[in-house]
Amino acid sequence: MSASLRNALFFGAAVFVGITSLVTAATPVAPRVVSTFAKHDTDDPAIWVHPTDPAQSLVVGTDKKADGALLVFGLDGVERKDLSVRGLARPNNVDIAYGVMVGGEKIDVAVVTERLAHRLRVYRLPDMAPVDGGGIPVFEGERARDPMGIALYTRPTDGALFAVVSRSDFGAPTAGYLHQYRLVDDGTGVLRGLFTRAFGEWSGRKEVEAIAVDNELGFIYYSDETYGIRQYAADPLAEDAEDQLAEFGLTGFARDHEGISIYPTGPGTGYILVSDQQANTFRIFTREGTASDPYDHQFVTAVTLSTDESDGSDVTAVALPGYPGGLFVAMSTDKTFQFYAWDDIAAAAGLK
Repeated sequence: MSASLRNALFFGAAVFVGITSLVTAATPVAPRVVSTFAKHDTDDPAIWVHPTDPAQSLVVGTDKKADGALLVFGLDGVERKDLSVRGLARPNNVDIAYGVMVGGEKIDVAVVTERLAHRLRVYRLPDMAPVDGGGIPVFEGERARDPMGIALYTRPTDGALFAVVSRSDFGAPTAGYLHQYRLVDDGTGVLRGLFTRAFGEWSGRKEVEAIAVDNELGFIYYSDETYGIRQYAADPLAEDAEDQLAEFGLTGFARDHEGISIYPTGPGTGYILVSDQQANTFRIFTREGTASDPYDHQFVTAVTLSTDESDGSDVTAVALPGYPGGLFVAMSTDKTFQFYAWDDIAAAAGLK
């Protein structure tokens, strides 16, 4: 991030927002790649960056139906049918974690919510072999048990892996809407879930689906649909773990607040992108706060992409073939996932 932009964010917030709120791409940004079609209903993607060969990186995404699937695509957008997992009961959202200790070795995993089965499924990357013993039950004993959103948090102090899970709104409480589970090896090379806490306010308006974790800064963000975005500490042992740290994006959305993605531009700096679903835009907020309030995420601008009513998205700042500034992936209601170059988005939105 340039010094001039940083100064604008921290010291000229009112003027900055007044100017940039008018900057919305008149022509939708076009994707570099559109994936092959899903059978049913695409919902949420996650990007896996290969540790040694970026060209072998993958995008996994959910096909949300009773006979759904966790689809796997190459960077060319073509489904890797040899890797996709089928026969899942309405898979909803997916996230990825790196360097998880399983069976005495560090592996990368994709974790997906299997909504109708009330559980999480965990698959090793890149071969997509299951490592969960058949699934990890969630929201046990609760009236609202259908898991929807998921985000993974790796605690830097000890490498502990946590899954933060949201659920459908029917019968859900307005406090403790989200549950957090620690995922641990049970000693046989199988990951199990240990309930850690129930937390998070909910407006009671619609559901909470989209969740994102900022691993570097240790924050959880989630979309309280038709209300706004809420922020909490990711570490359940944090002193302020039960306190809501911020809420933002309370105005300017056409209706539903949806997919959340975090693009870093440097240590502690960057952007938070939130899908304004019915407006077919992504509203962009500062990752950092202001000089007077570290949790004051300022609205920067909105950018229109070619997606239609996007529900879920993911982004990486790692340079990949064809995407030197990083890759942004978002679902579209035409049963595809669209792959965007971050450089194209940044140029259209006037970002530095």
